[in-house]
Amino acid sequence: MSALINEVKGKKQKYDVGSWLVPIISVLAAMLVASLLMLLQGLDPVLAYNSLFTAAFGSSEGIAATLGKATPLVLSGLAVTLGLRAGLFNIGVQGQLLSGALASAWAGYALTNLPPFIHVSVALGFGFFFGALVGAIAGYLKAFRGVHEVITTIMLNSIVMGIVDYLASHPFKEPDQALTRTPQIIESVRLPMFGLLPSGFFVAVFLACAMWWILGYTTTGFRFNSVGRNRFAAWYAGISYKRTIFFAMLFSGGIAGLGGAVETLGITYRFEPAFNLGLGFDGITIALLGRVHPIGIIPGAILIGGMRAGAANMQFDAGVAPELVDLLLAMILLFVTAPLISRFFKNSSNRSLTGGWGN
Repeated sequence: MSALINEVKGKKQKYDVGSWLVPIISVLAAMLVASLLMLLQGLDPVLAYNSLFTAAFGSSEGIAATLGKATPLVLSGLAVTLGLRAGLFNIGVQGQLLSGALASAWAGYALTNLPPFIHVSVALGFGFFFGALVGAIAGYLKAFRGVHEVITTIMLNSIVMGIVDYLASHPFKEPDQALTRTPQIIESVRLPMFGLLPSGFFVAVFLACAMWWILGYTTTGFRFNSVGRNRFAAWYAGISYKRTIFFAMLFSGGIAGLGGAVETLGITYRFEPAFNLGLGFDGITIALLGRVHPIGIIPGAILIGGMRAGAANMQFDAGVAPELVDLLLAMILLFVTAPLISRFFKNSSNRSLTGGWGN
């Protein structure tokens, strides 16, 4: 038991300066490659990046837009991080987020007789519950049936996307509307703004700080970290591997569902599938940029949110195709995972790939 405790503590001490240089270098390398592509097209990369970051961070309106984009990204990154800490690769964050977004939208327009504070709490609770429900299915199959979580979460993504599209197109569809979307939520359930800043962002930051404390200073966090590092040693120390895996996926899905709920209640005010496209998958990039550390996820989400918020401005000012931002994100993901992948093949050990995140 004491050896396991020392191993997990050693894991926590590995978040050194060198480790945090990896995401910084990855972002700069991706921007350099994108600059070369712009030069080949006869475009000015300096003008493009100046337009991008000025639009995202150069004004109070730009910062508000960036934080609005970053809010669900913080929560999707936290969902991926919690799974990775327990040795799980939760690729189903997109489906879990969509479940929470749709459930909170329904609660926001259908339950009209609740007091405002209770209504907001119920709508957020709906988002967490239905996201957790999707995550719990994958967790149960992994823990008690041995089905790999990557397979189940990918399949659940497709199933959930089909279900939410059907519900938003038929029983939950806004009347007399050609688009696939729900009615707007009522005013009293919308998350308030602090000036120009969305309150949902502060909810996401609070949850990130809470997860940092739970993972680092509680027995629950110790169980997650222990199972993620070495499930056999954790079992020998008396930690239930199956129960830990199940609850890790359940809470990971719940956090993703909460991200969809916050997006619905604080940004879009309804559910429309196009609004939430890709948010769950961006969480993988953000979790790796943050070195699978809850606090590190916040600047990563702000960076990606700023790129999303400033993409249109870059297109208009510099003539850069909006798909370049997606290419940038893909290259960042490639560069930030390259050291891990090379180390995995170099070591050729029995340790799982997910067990090495954040080293």
